[in-house]
Amino acid sequence: MHRCLIIACGALAREIVALRKLNDWPYMDVQCLPAELHNRPEKIPAAVKAKILANRSDYSSIFVAYGDCGTGGLLDAVLQEEQVERIPGAHCYEFFAGSEAFDALTEKELGTFYLTDFLLEHFERLVVRGLGLDRHPSLLVTLFGNYRKLVYLAQVPDAERMKAARAAAERLGLRFDYLVTGYGGLERSLKVVNQGVVVWRS
Repeated sequence: MHRCLIIACGALAREIVALRKLNDWPYMDVQCLPAELHNRPEKIPAAVKAKILANRSDYSSIFVAYGDCGTGGLLDAVLQEEQVERIPGAHCYEFFAGSEAFDALTEKELGTFYLTDFLLEHFERLVVRGLGLDRHPSLLVTLFGNYRKLVYLAQVPDAERMKAARAAAERLGLRFDYLVTGYGGLERSLKVVNQGVVVWRS
């Protein structure tokens, strides 16, 4: 049986699982790497390569659900070597919002801090404790002094999430804005991948 493996950032796990269920993609498996790798992006290419090598013989196709994610092109070099494709875009903010919308947000306010549903849910762990703001409050000015706005890119918005996102912006001393993106380019890319799996089975 032909199967496809998605090697994904842990920050996308819930969205990918939701999309698999929503679109009935039974031939797609997902393996995630820790979301904390974003704090050490230089480690992402080797981690992705290890996943590819460990699983290549078990799948007809492998797709990587990562943007460049701060690897400076090193991830793309690994994927070219392994002949594996990834989702287009520099990071999840771009492929959720779409390149055109994200460019417009950046042009409107360069000093913007972005939250996705995942980052919002784990704001305390990844942002507050992860950056040491709970232990050293003075770091807030050092780390966020050049930011002016927080934009919540909402995949599945609701009133409680919107309230939490506003609170996060207030905690960081930033203006608040939001954009409902849905699953954006993540869903479009996975649909293309899964259409390929169906073709291989026919």
